[in-house]
Amino acid sequence: MMSDHPNIAIVDYGMGNLYSVQLGCERAGARGEVTSEPSAVEQADAIILPGVGAFGDAIAELRRTGMADALVALVRSGKPLFGICLGFQLLMTESFEFGRHRGLGLIEGAVVRLSEPKSSGEALKVPQVGWNRVWRAEGREWEGTPLAGLPDGSFMYFVHSFVVVPAIRDVALSVTWYGDTEFCSSISRDNLFACQFHPERSGPAGLEMYRNFVDILRAGGHRALPSGRV
Repeated sequence: MMSDHPNIAIVDYGMGNLYSVQLGCERAGARGEVTSEPSAVEQADAIILPGVGAFGDAIAELRRTGMADALVALVRSGKPLFGICLGFQLLMTESFEFGRHRGLGLIEGAVVRLSEPKSSGEALKVPQVGWNRVWRAEGREWEGTPLAGLPDGSFMYFVHSFVVVPAIRDVALSVTWYGDTEFCSSISRDNLFACQFHPERSGPAGLEMYRNFVDILRAGGHRALPSGRV
């Protein structure tokens, strides 16, 4: 039976805003443990994979420590995982950031550069740094996900130069517009949720996401990924 205070493993691979994420978990009523040990992740009730920085360096470190294989096995066994920013991108099949790199392959798709966004004909700065809105993806509802109860068009805090392009559009939970460019800003499928923005830097709306995630864990509402879906 799930504890009222779920134990969430926050993966430390040297590239994350770890203690802000830990504080968000604790404010939401969970125990957040920052760890670089696959064994600690295995024992936790859920996983948060945060991250900022370069995809190639991050995936290399996850593979070096054995964390990459552990994450894939645990997610496929049904353990809930919440990916944030670079942690979202690492779930994908591949990235084209400074070369071509193979990701964890839990969601089919690619990570590509945020390409030439414009507003009123003027080029916008890349990376996108600051507040932007998240909107419901076509055909998706937010109930039962960390975005449950938040208004459509809620503001979240972004820091990124690359975006995720899922191969199957139906996994997109929210989209965001940066000028004239639309991109997938979160996904949800079975026991996986991930977002491009930073809930730990997104004020009350971000804290509500952590609370929703903890409530989902308490309810035991996740399912394992079918073995053929990557």
